[in-house]
Amino acid sequence: MRFRPCIDLHDGKVKQIVGSTLRDEPGALRANFSSSLPASHYASLYRRDQLPGGHVVMLGPGNEAAAAEALAAWPGGLQVGGGVTADNAERWLARGASHVIVTSWIFREGQVDMQRLAHLAGLVGKAHLVLDLSCRFRENAYYVVSEHWQRFTSLRLDGATLSALAAYCDEFLVHAVDVEGTCTGLDAGLLALLAEAAPIPTTYAGGISSMADLELVERVGRGRIDATVGSALDIFGGQGIKYSDILARFAPAGREMAGGGGHREGSL
Repeated sequence: MRFRPCIDLHDGKVKQIVGSTLRDEPGALRANFSSSLPASHYASLYRRDQLPGGHVVMLGPGNEAAAAEALAAWPGGLQVGGGVTADNAERWLARGASHVIVTSWIFREGQVDMQRLAHLAGLVGKAHLVLDLSCRFRENAYYVVSEHWQRFTSLRLDGATLSALAAYCDEFLVHAVDVEGTCTGLDAGLLALLAEAAPIPTTYAGGISSMADLELVERVGRGRIDATVGSALDIFGGQGIKYSDILARFAPAGREMAGGGGHREGSL
């Protein structure tokens, strides 16, 4: 199991958002945290502490400059997603992303467009593509949601789906949208499904509130499922998990005590 750091961007700022509130209605959005520090600060932090494979996610328009700054701070160390299409994917790789993350663009009218997916995989290469299969629970199953997690697709997340899509990408990123940003505990059912069925590297996100939750990811995920933490982490204003504890558990040998304490906002 690896820890995958994150940089979530909204209106050009690093934020932590309750996933279910990411809607178009005025006043619907609820943010747990908004940083006064640039995205490049967090990218430099992860680079120094040798935590590769994190993701920069652009939540809506107005985030391209901040995402580019983060990638420039650690070329090859971060993935980027949010509004990725065949028209801009190569440009994001040229800017320093190790992978592009895509969801909505491969769906049309709620269904996977396999021609689009194959075209994108051929364009950037399977080794540089991550599919975001973030999902919500409905009718006794998990279904992928698109368009800023507002629209249910017809794609049911199960072993057959994961096996079929794995042929086109290097990794999966899966947010448990119903608990994303809530710090109320992870979705154990979704985690167990991923541990059983995911045939390629997969990162789970959503609801993680403590180091005990991360240990649960490792145990239930059988060491096969990676994890990312947002709102619970002290560098994002959270109280459940210290960044220094993440380093002690997940950083390479010799980096556990980098910088001393919890790396709260303003320290680097």
